[in-house]
Amino acid sequence: MVTSSHEAMHRIFQKDPGIFTRTFRTLRIPFPETVAVGVLTADLTEIEPLERRLDTLLRMETAEGRAYLLAVESQGRKDPAKHSSWTYYLAHLNAKYGIDPVLLVVCQDEQTALWASRPIRIGPPEWPSLTVRPMVLGPHNVPVVTDPATAARDVPLATFSAITHRKDPNAPAILEALATALKTLDEETAVVFGELTELGLGTGPAAQIWRDLMAVDLSFFRSETSQRLRAEGRAAGRAEAVLMVLERRGVAVSQEIGARVTACTDTDTIDRWLTRAITAATAEDLFTGD
Repeated sequence: MVTSSHEAMHRIFQKDPGIFTRTFRTLRIPFPETVAVGVLTADLTEIEPLERRLDTLLRMETAEGRAYLLAVESQGRKDPAKHSSWTYYLAHLNAKYGIDPVLLVVCQDEQTALWASRPIRIGPPEWPSLTVRPMVLGPHNVPVVTDPATAARDVPLATFSAITHRKDPNAPAILEALATALKTLDEETAVVFGELTELGLGTGPAAQIWRDLMAVDLSFFRSETSQRLRAEGRAAGRAEAVLMVLERRGVAVSQEIGARVTACTDTDTIDRWLTRAITAATAEDLFTGD
């Protein structure tokens, strides 16, 4: 509510524009001399809707019980208009959610990354009222990951490497390493990271290389070969279970029978053997009726 004290405060500045400068010069803050003051509306309500949209907004929970907002923006080129947008985003998010926001900008070339990483200072140079410090991922600080084993150990990092280094001469090797690493994941997760990489690459030579790789490599999950390999993996696990049950029950298993069980790749057959292993008096009883 506006009180008489508020009214007096702003009217002082209207009547004597120089008082602001003189006051703060006594505090050794050298604002330039003020020669005129214009009164603007104090109502900051926006009547007309203005669309402002982040690329991604996440609520992050820490192990210590704290929470913060992670606002993610993808920036392909220098755009001075983004400075005011980013400042608005952080102030609005803090006011709306009451949680500390962090701005992460992902860039695909070093010049844009260095531009985006500079602090954004709002206010006169003598006393910046607001400073925005974006966190930036770009070619200047994301490592080049061309080794498939390294990519498999940290697929998210390998994904960022592919996106931020899409214009790098090593881009084909980075993408091939990531494509190989995706094969170590389950199908659903691999598809998610594959699509995120495609979105991050946008258009251009690297994007086409990635699409070509995915046309071949993601078919791995649906190919007859991969289905056979997964079936063999399931069969091997069940075969070990058969032999383990016999061992735990004290039933002797010859080398020949052990080899026959582990060599079988038919899961239905192994399931029958597993059922029989629970009551079999001898290892040969596994095959009764086959």
